[in-house]
Amino acid sequence: MNKLRLIMENPRVSGSICLTILAFCIGFAAGNLSDMPTIALTDTDAAFEPFWDAYSLIESRYVDQVEVESLVDGAIEGMVASLGDDHSGYIRPELYQRSTDFSGEFTGIGVFTRSNQETGAIEVTTVIPDSPAEAAGVMPGDEFYEVDGQRVIGISQAELTALVPGPRGTSVTITFRRDGELVTFEIVRDTFPLPNVSFEMVGDNIVYISMLDFNDLSRVQLDEALRAVDINRASGLIFDIRDNPGGTLSSAIEIGSAFIEDGVLLRQVARDQSEEVTRASGGYADIDVPIVVLVDETSASASEVIAGAMQDYGVATILGETTFGKGTVQNIPALSNGGGLRITVRRWLTPNGHWIHEQGIRPDIIVEWNPDANDEAADDIQLSAAIEYLESLRD
Repeated sequence: MNKLRLIMENPRVSGSICLTILAFCIGFAAGNLSDMPTIALTDTDAAFEPFWDAYSLIESRYVDQVEVESLVDGAIEGMVASLGDDHSGYIRPELYQRSTDFSGEFTGIGVFTRSNQETGAIEVTTVIPDSPAEAAGVMPGDEFYEVDGQRVIGISQAELTALVPGPRGTSVTITFRRDGELVTFEIVRDTFPLPNVSFEMVGDNIVYISMLDFNDLSRVQLDEALRAVDINRASGLIFDIRDNPGGTLSSAIEIGSAFIEDGVLLRQVARDQSEEVTRASGGYADIDVPIVVLVDETSASASEVIAGAMQDYGVATILGETTFGKGTVQNIPALSNGGGLRITVRRWLTPNGHWIHEQGIRPDIIVEWNPDANDEAADDIQLSAAIEYLESLRD
């Protein structure tokens, strides 16, 4: 059975760990592992007797008729929830295909979201430029309230992904809560590439490159940006992975290999404590200028792989705030009902053997910043600090 290895995405708020592009990519990483072991029912018959008792009672006595598929979905969700792992979960059949799409192109409304455990709401963190959501007037900080008349406060991001996406050209009516008031938009879904990598010149001949997530197109887009700016004619590089919740492991390896010519990028430790070492895969970009990597508390997973490796090798100065702290790797194997299971299978460590889970990566230079999400004019003090630092190296 083919499986998918993943390093998941993460939000600014701890708890629910899910990146969506509402319509959607649930940002996982890809790879192959050996087939799942098969457990003979005879080994667990006694343990499963109460389960079958409960199923029989519900099917025969519950006041309303219940679909068997609904009971199975609930049982799987409960089994995974018992692990107490925010990064493991059941992916229902209607979501599975979208959950394994890392092409960098999506159909939907075009927002990044996060779950706020304090309010139970799913809120917009980023509105993708030139997306249907931007055209409609959706703003960062908007909280999902209703989708096509259905209240969605308290549901999971996976459940939300079953409501918001749909075929290109169809519409969805979404009510958001904004500053205590409700605003409603009818949004026509569309297909659009994720504008993942952007670049510009800042300060005194310094290249600024930002990356929103790690997908199949990320390394190609990074290389295009480096060529466009003629990187080694610049005086420095700022690589911004703030608000970057991660993505595919393969993309993280490709990006890491651009900055690290040879060596270990990360170590993965399995249940039996065996270690798998992942090395740079080639494609070194031969960048010969000082590098600053910008991170914050939403830089997670694959972003932490990159920041951790570059910090361990001393090829960049890490600046910003301590990162999210997700040090685990997941698989998303398919199930026989067309759904899938997102399950934690490994811990990952930096090249020097640091496990950053629930601790994050501490920057070399700490610059805290808590901008108002709705204040686009707010000065980016972390970017300013990175520019000042790189310019100071020439003094």
